[in-house]
Amino acid sequence: MFATEDDLQVVAVLDHADDVIPASARERPHVLVLDACLPGVGIETLARRSPSSGVLVLMDRELSAAASLRLVRQAPRVGLIATDASPEDLVTAIRDIADGRPVLDPHLALAALRVGDNPLTERECEVLRLVTTGATAQEVARKLCLSAGTVRNYLSRILAKTQARTRIEAIRKAERAGWI
Repeated sequence: MFATEDDLQVVAVLDHADDVIPASARERPHVLVLDACLPGVGIETLARRSPSSGVLVLMDRELSAAASLRLVRQAPRVGLIATDASPEDLVTAIRDIADGRPVLDPHLALAALRVGDNPLTERECEVLRLVTTGATAQEVARKLCLSAGTVRNYLSRILAKTQARTRIEAIRKAERAGWI
């Protein structure tokens, strides 16, 4: 779709969030277009680590909540648009972000304003996101360069903060609330 636009050029298409920062450093894009469900480090982390690029986040209106609120606070450098936006709206949003204008889907904004703050730290969210993939504490520890005991401590705090009895219950509560 972008190939038909004279003023837009796609410099990379990536399948994992961990690849975004290295590719961004090489290519120096004006705008990063990121799917909020991209596996790997969180979208908020990517937005913070890419200060020289505008960021347009594609979010499902059903999964917005707390993540939207934190991203909204980074406007106008970070914009939010629904995944079901029309191609014309998406292209316009990319141009707006590149020009420093805010982009904010009204439904996502409303959901962001209605949600409570996330009790989980960024690291706890990162641990919980990895657990959603089925990773064990040891696998999470290796991925995040932590000890397995530290990961188990994070998981205990996550269970307490989400008032969940199991990891699965904590994941469900965190996903429903939009924390991960």
